[in-house]
Amino acid sequence: MDAPNQDINLNSPNKGLPGNMTDVPVDTPASGDGVGVLSEAETEELKIELTKVEDEIATLRQVLVAKERHASEIKRKLGLTPFNELKQNLSKSWQDVQASNAYKGASEKVEDLNKTITQSEVYKKTQATLSTAGSKTSSAISSVGSALSRTLGEIKESPTFKSFEESVGNLKAKVIGNENNSKGGYHTPTASSPSAEEKLPQDNAPF
Repeated sequence: MDAPNQDINLNSPNKGLPGNMTDVPVDTPASGDGVGVLSEAETEELKIELTKVEDEIATLRQVLVAKERHASEIKRKLGLTPFNELKQNLSKSWQDVQASNAYKGASEKVEDLNKTITQSEVYKKTQATLSTAGSKTSSAISSVGSALSRTLGEIKESPTFKSFEESVGNLKAKVIGNENNSKGGYHTPTASSPSAEEKLPQDNAPF
């Protein structure tokens, strides 16, 4: 059976669709991506307006730069350096944090937790144990120091230490005497040194 002849408009947006769908509306894109076609007068007017807006933007930028420079000069005269500004900003931020409800709630919870811990029996027992251990340690250190002091005193008073101390003193005196003799260049006879007459041989003695 031959298909019925249908008149198809090639310029219609519904071309190629079955006959029962030809009445469905089809969205057609507008020219210029949604922008209507402008006349030459409208185009020229928009170009002039765009130029004015761009000029105003450039002017505002220049004014902003001048204002920023003026503000920097005022800050310099007031002694407001970038570091001071940062400190002020941090201080203000911290004050804002402290004034916040979240911070207040957290502080209250921390305080409650601290009270709970310090009032607990475990904490009290631990604190008492540490205090006792500290007292015992201090007492032990003091006892050791006293024992050492007594021991050193006993050593100094012992005959052995005194004999050693005398030996060191005598040795020091001899060393100093030898140094003095070597510097003088001559040896002074002492009372214990034999005289020349005493050194004469006994054979030359008179009968």
